[in-house]
Amino acid sequence: MEKSLVLRNLLELGDRPEQLPWQPFRDGVEIYRLYSDGDGGASAALLRYQPGASVPHHSHPGFEHIFVLSGSQSDCNGTYEAGTLAINPPQSSHSVASASGCIVLVIWEKPAELWS
Repeated sequence: MEKSLVLRNLLELGDRPEQLPWQPFRDGVEIYRLYSDGDGGASAALLRYQPGASVPHHSHPGFEHIFVLSGSQSDCNGTYEAGTLAINPPQSSHSVASASGCIVLVIWEKPAELWS
């Protein structure tokens, strides 16, 4: 049986991001994976954007929940400051950027699909 994952004081992560073993994800964006079913289903992760970093245009076949923990993140719907929850419905698409850098909690119902 797998052990439970507990992250304490998540809202203070922006003050101490070095405590997690971040991995490369995209240019200027790192990821800390929380879970994945490994079979194209639900997954969750923390993403850390360096100032000016972005994720290219992609679509979501299922729901995507984004909770901004620190900094701010922008997409075609606006800019989201720390404390904001954005829920993107199935079949939505966007690109994401962070001018100042940010850390977000992302929960995907299904994996995103990159546009070419």
